[in-house]
Amino acid sequence: MEPRASVKNLIPYVPGKPIEELERELGIGDVAKMASNENPIGPSPLAKKALLEHMARVNLYPDGSCFELRRKLSEKLGVPEDTIIIGNGSNEVIEIVARTFLEPGDEAIYGRHAFIVYPIVTQSLGCSHVVSRMPGLTHDLEDMLSLVTDKTKIVYMANPNNPTGTIVRRDEFEWFLERVPENVIILVDEAYFEYVDDPEYPDTLRYHSVRESLVTVRTFSKIYGLAGLRVGYGVASSDAVSYMNRVREPFNVNSAAQIAACAALDDENHVAESKKINCEGKKYFRSRLDELGIRYTESHANFFLIDIEKDPMPVYDALLRDGVITRPVGGYGLKTHLRVSIGLAQENERFIESLRGIIKR
Repeated sequence: MEPRASVKNLIPYVPGKPIEELERELGIGDVAKMASNENPIGPSPLAKKALLEHMARVNLYPDGSCFELRRKLSEKLGVPEDTIIIGNGSNEVIEIVARTFLEPGDEAIYGRHAFIVYPIVTQSLGCSHVVSRMPGLTHDLEDMLSLVTDKTKIVYMANPNNPTGTIVRRDEFEWFLERVPENVIILVDEAYFEYVDDPEYPDTLRYHSVRESLVTVRTFSKIYGLAGLRVGYGVASSDAVSYMNRVREPFNVNSAAQIAACAALDDENHVAESKKINCEGKKYFRSRLDELGIRYTESHANFFLIDIEKDPMPVYDALLRDGVITRPVGGYGLKTHLRVSIGLAQENERFIESLRGIIKR
């Protein structure tokens, strides 16, 4: 069977190495997985309780409209229910936007070091992906604007950006918003927005009233600790969501994910504790990486991008042998870097001590 040319030439997404795989390969236990930007304290106790109570009903199909989750998000975010679409993770929402609005021959713009899912979904639809430079490892909005043509349909912007952890600030975003033609969709991927402390960070939900062709995408996988259940959401105009729901698969979000996400929204203490642990981890990493003389990119998310300044794979492999999983990011055009998630204090210390031993060998 021969696939479409646009699919045949795709470079598949490679996830972080699972704990179980490393344990099988090396015969070790007590592995610290610091590769996939997961919440190290896990999900909210309220979410876990709701899941246990729900288990007897998994024989039933989920609510295909995600009514209760959309209602709770509407109340929390202050947006109408009909402007919210729920997905099997934020990745699916990004894909639904692409499948709804991109046609063969269209162009989509994304940053050179941005989330690899953007070119995958664009190319899979037979569209052209246009790559914007990212000096300083953050989005260059002037360059992105210069790349817009009459074929441009979507501009992808991750804020904070994965895997660099950098952000676009409010003044830059507003400048960009005013200049991009209204027929071009600006999709802002805010998977890590809850971790940001910068007062100049733009809350894109504030701009939906002034631009119809704006899509905000968020997830429950990061600070809410529900990565294994796959649930995310998008906010767009009611018309855009109506079209996206025609493309969305029926029952795309399982009932356990809906139940857990609803409960997680009620647990503000869990979100606050998750952010506190992340802030402490950031301070620790900055201090120790500075001591070791390891260059890093200032992060506004729950991970650090560190520059080994040479082929990082020997360091990555040595960390694996010490039971620490990090993430090579060569597929993002970052040939000398590793990404490491912020974990619990003992995991952070273990990573630093392992790294210290490796670079002194």
